[in-house]
Amino acid sequence: MKLKLRVWRQQNAGAPGAMATYEVDGISPDMSFLEMLDTLNEELILRGEDPVAFDHDCREGICGACSLVINGDAHGPERTTTCQLHMRAFGDGDTIDIEPWRASAFPVVRDLVVDRSAFDRIIQAGGYVSVPTGAAPEAHATPVPKADADHAFEHAECIGCGACVAACPNGSAMLFTSAKVNHLNVLPQGEPERETRVLGMVAAMDEEGFGGCTLAGECATACPKGIPLPSIAAMNREWLRAVRRTGR
Repeated sequence: MKLKLRVWRQQNAGAPGAMATYEVDGISPDMSFLEMLDTLNEELILRGEDPVAFDHDCREGICGACSLVINGDAHGPERTTTCQLHMRAFGDGDTIDIEPWRASAFPVVRDLVVDRSAFDRIIQAGGYVSVPTGAAPEAHATPVPKADADHAFEHAECIGCGACVAACPNGSAMLFTSAKVNHLNVLPQGEPERETRVLGMVAAMDEEGFGGCTLAGECATACPKGIPLPSIAAMNREWLRAVRRTGR
């Protein structure tokens, strides 16, 4: 396959950026999208040019590091992570636009790399269980209703990639935050901090400058792990419950 790539190049957060055009040839349909970028970078290095900076880690679709807008879609034309997108999704001779996540809360570090530490600060505001647990309990010591377990597991699948923010016209982080809240708030281990968790995480999300949610639904459409849109409504109910119970 021969492809034309239009790639966003930006030296740092304070520098102006622009699309740069490259051509790559000999691309196998079985390559992953990141392997195709590796091929481009090898050619750039051989020509004495700076390689394109992009995030990657496990390349198995579970770490959430890969974060590219491909032809206007977060992670590309298929509902998967960028590292699990293969070049057979494109045709020979295609032009592919490759950009970083676009959100004020995700400033560009360099080229296609953005700073997603805002997500870390939301987690630090309550996305954990801190009650003393002692030694690991026996697996069946605390019964969890199957419906609650299924709900928790569904939301635990969130990998924090940020596709929901990139796809949202408002740059909202509601789907990410709701996944983290709903994961823990239905479990017995999360009950002691149920109110402080949702209040703290929603406040941190707002402080980071993410946009408001208008239920456009693009977040759930782009999510590679299928976090459902009703997750946001469930978090809103948790927030209202916490406000009533704490008076905050």
